[in-house]
Amino acid sequence: MRQGDRHHHAASALLVAAVGLFGVLSYTVAQRSRELAVRTALGARTSMKLVFRQTMVIVAIGLAVGVVASFVLTRSIAALLHGVTPHDRATFVVVPLVLFIVAALASLPPALKAARLDPLRALKS
Repeated sequence: MRQGDRHHHAASALLVAAVGLFGVLSYTVAQRSRELAVRTALGARTSMKLVFRQTMVIVAIGLAVGVVASFVLTRSIAALLHGVTPHDRATFVVVPLVLFIVAALASLPPALKAARLDPLRALKS
């Protein structure tokens, strides 16, 4: 596989992950709209910070588990790796960092939607 093909596949996988994450987060915010409306009506701080913070904690835990699991499992797939060592530092630093940034960007629209919720409308629905 050529270098350009690898980059194309990696970018495609990252896009699919971002779209999937956005969809899951949007669905979660929609499911929690009543809860967020009640919190807002009772004077809680903006729902945006709450949604964003909770999302990023889950992403950080998922990335930590993924990095540890991939570090442990790379020996079993070492023969399939081309162009990188099984414990390539750049891969173990750059990939989680990029995924964290993508997750942060994907969580912004749902968090902003949560901040714009009208408590009365959400409670009536």
